[in-house]
Amino acid sequence: MDAGTLLQFGLGLVLLVAGAESLVRGSARLAAAVGVPPLIVGLTVVAFGTSSPEIVVSVQAALSGRADIALGNVIGSNIFNVLFILGLSAVVAPLVVSDQLVRYDVPIMIGASSLVMLLGMNGSLHRLEGLLLLVVLALYIAFLTWLSNRRGHPPAGFVPEPPTKSNRLVDVIRIAVGLALLVIGSRFMVNGSVAIARFLGLSELVIGLTIVAAGTSLPEVATSVIASYRGQRDIAVGNIIGSNIFNLLAVLGTAALLSPLPLNVSAAALTFDLPVMIAVAMACLPIFAGHRIPRWIGVLFLAYYATYVTFLVLDATDHEALPIFSGVMLSFVVPITVVTLAVMLIRSRRTAASDRDSPRS
Repeated sequence: MDAGTLLQFGLGLVLLVAGAESLVRGSARLAAAVGVPPLIVGLTVVAFGTSSPEIVVSVQAALSGRADIALGNVIGSNIFNVLFILGLSAVVAPLVVSDQLVRYDVPIMIGASSLVMLLGMNGSLHRLEGLLLLVVLALYIAFLTWLSNRRGHPPAGFVPEPPTKSNRLVDVIRIAVGLALLVIGSRFMVNGSVAIARFLGLSELVIGLTIVAAGTSLPEVATSVIASYRGQRDIAVGNIIGSNIFNLLAVLGTAALLSPLPLNVSAAALTFDLPVMIAVAMACLPIFAGHRIPRWIGVLFLAYYATYVTFLVLDATDHEALPIFSGVMLSFVVPITVVTLAVMLIRSRRTAASDRDSPRS
């Protein structure tokens, strides 16, 4: 692998991040200037903006016949968001989880993950199935809008734009520049990813699950970690859950809809990666039920992400340590995790019941 390949991949990553930043700022300011309510801006422009690298990379990969990168990008980003970004954010500062996330958004994330798994069981995602995911996305946005209007405040994870004077021409230029950078960056990144996969002897699915997924998730990394550091801990969690839902419904739906051929869902993704993504989503329920994510959970999440990536590399290279590694995971780590999650769920329910029964002053 020559230096040009690494330079192409790195340049693509830089252009993606810069393009997403320019697109979010320009779109949010322009929408506010023309009278679009801040809530709608947050639910659409900002949410799509932080997921724009995933959208453009997955669509570009699908159009160029790299279905494994398109699918791996979405699955890997969702796993990366929860285990790495949420874990890192919790290590920076213990996180607070809103009741809305526990009651609505996390179950919707689990449902969307299961829907993608169900649709991919036949080995591919067709255009009609991509359209179905986008319809579910529209229903989700409508539900959040109704919920926030009923409660009179924005949903968890919404970051309003500060009121500033907006030059519409400058904002339009920012949007155009952002879109151009995203398109160019996505091409560089997809081409670089394919070259890296071939050089390392790894499949395009593994590269999509790891390097591409981590790269396109950089906007979420910045948003959640900075929010955690600044004490906006509810936003840090809401951004991750909202991003995962958008990845599944918007990114995968758009890629499947625009792909000239049905988006292939490999057997490896069906038997391992998609179930891991669903398991990670389901693990959020008992952890979030206590409305607080302590630092030790953050460390545990980071350790699990390192374990997941290690397994992918060992499996892709047929390493001799794979059987031992898998045996330890199945015999010790997985059972201990299940017991820990069960205990956390029981404790959170007891705490909630105690809070309801306690006399109010």
